[in-house]
Amino acid sequence: METFLVLTEELHFGRTAERLHVSPPRVTQNLQSLERRIGGRLFDRTSRRVALTPLGKQFWQDVKDAYRQLDRAVERASATARGIEGVLHVGFLGSGANEWTAELVTEFRTQHPGCELRMTEVHCADPLGPLRIGDVDALITRLPVAEPDLTVGPVLLSEPRMLAVPVGHPFAGRSSVSVEDLARVEVIDVVGPAPDYWWEFHVPTTTPGGRPINRRQAVRTFQELLTAIANGQGVSPVVESVSRYYARPDIALVPLRGMPDSEVALVWRTAGETARVRAFAEAAERVVISHDDEKALRLA
Repeated sequence: METFLVLTEELHFGRTAERLHVSPPRVTQNLQSLERRIGGRLFDRTSRRVALTPLGKQFWQDVKDAYRQLDRAVERASATARGIEGVLHVGFLGSGANEWTAELVTEFRTQHPGCELRMTEVHCADPLGPLRIGDVDALITRLPVAEPDLTVGPVLLSEPRMLAVPVGHPFAGRSSVSVEDLARVEVIDVVGPAPDYWWEFHVPTTTPGGRPINRRQAVRTFQELLTAIANGQGVSPVVESVSRYYARPDIALVPLRGMPDSEVALVWRTAGETARVRAFAEAAERVVISHDDEKALRLA
């Protein structure tokens, strides 16, 4: 079965043999054995070309997901037997999960001391790119994430929105501003391959009342954004924690009414879910539960 699935990707007996660390004749033998069991040819093979037959395409559709689940089950059982080991690469956007980031890292390392955790910063212009290309195994990022091939795990925190303006701006002395006020100013734009719906949530193009919001002075990183704001080139919606992690004397933060709170969650590739990723997600869930319990006790 593994030979069949690798061959559907490579469509070349030699490359398939290299990936499986076997000889090309062994690939041929495995495939012939499978075809005899099924009772039909799965590939059309010539000296120049290897292609799936209609039967092969049907069989591939039926078995690929089931084999992936089986492979995960074996990996999970193996990881449980030996403990979580290896290296887990976790990306984080901005300040990650704020104060909870260190708590999450400590929880995971305490439970799985044999696994090395490496943290990598990702940028707002392309928040999902490092996850998609495999540079990171999981990502602590801002929602929304509505990608069919990505799994959204536990939501770690939610925080209110603020408007970042230069010191001396007319809005700087206000107790709060409305999202409708954004139609009266120029808002810094960000360029990059982030999904349109993601940017629309964080920096909308229109107000809830339908008034257009003028975006200008495109930047690529959060530090570039802050610099542009400080230089008087525009304003931008941000989150409350910016006041703690990115405080600057030349920027004022004003509470922003009329925009939904911003949530942070753990996200990973559905097809790339490993025992290490699951263990990190479980650690995140424990941290969230512990904080929910603390909140409930305070309210009681």
